[in-house]
Amino acid sequence: MRKRSSKVNKKGKGCSGQHSNMCGGVYGLGFIGAAIYYISSAGGFWMGVLGLLKAIVWPAFLVYEALRYLGL
Repeated sequence: MRKRSSKVNKKGKGCSGQHSNMCGGVYGLGFIGAAIYYISSAGGFWMGVLGLLKAIVWPAFLVYEALRYLGL
């Protein structure tokens, strides 16, 4: 029997090879969109700074809300 080639990186998950550029692009676009959203809705300078920090970790908010919606 022949072994199937795997498209997974050495650690077994995440983006690797040709797909790593696409994942970085998706994260970058998400960061820009989140930064624009959080900064435009900020009431002051420090809320804008907090919004920029939130934009950096937007995937964590996305996963948290998805799991909360699913009831897990």
